[in-house]
Amino acid sequence: MSSKVSRDTLLEGVSALLEHSLKKKRGFLESVELQIGLKNYDPQKDKRFSGTVKLKHIPRPKMKVCILGDQQHCDEAKANGVEFMDAEALKKLNKNKKLVKKLAKSYDAFLASESLIKQIPRLLGPGLNKAGKFPGLLSHQESMMGKIEEVKSTIKFQMKKVLCLSVAVGHVGMKQDELSQNVSLSINFLVSLLKKNWQNVRSLHIKSSMGPPQRLY
Repeated sequence: MSSKVSRDTLLEGVSALLEHSLKKKRGFLESVELQIGLKNYDPQKDKRFSGTVKLKHIPRPKMKVCILGDQQHCDEAKANGVEFMDAEALKKLNKNKKLVKKLAKSYDAFLASESLIKQIPRLLGPGLNKAGKFPGLLSHQESMMGKIEEVKSTIKFQMKKVLCLSVAVGHVGMKQDELSQNVSLSINFLVSLLKKNWQNVRSLHIKSSMGPPQRLY
């Protein structure tokens, strides 16, 4: 399926966005969002879509990931300077909704060992799931750091009750071609999720946290 955003439009939009952020340097690393307006879609009736795609370049380098681990994974996390919790630490939260909510807010994502992932609903209740942060599975066959990189590179599109979505696809510290690749991959993946593909797309913009939106479509 060909993209309706030409390479030139994409590069123009990305370079305008990056130029603007250079002129007005902020005290933090601005993230870049892809903002999507949909049409011919009824969130009440049509199936709400959701999907995840792994981008080529990490969009959110500062994303905080916590390991909910068995002994081996906790030791590995400790050795790599990654934050972790074991089953005992989770038990101490005592299913307290406020504490579980606080835990969910403290991290952007969780990875859990196989032995722990099945116990999470029992240990924590539905809190992480409600926050949309149910842990991904971390097996002993995978490299922990590799898996964390993968989590940091993955973005999620989820249709809610409204006809607009926005997803962080990069940051202003990226090179123009890195950001363009991420934006292009995100657009093509999102369009593939839509029932009528491009006929459901009303508009596409990219925008840095503090910059003006750049229209792509």
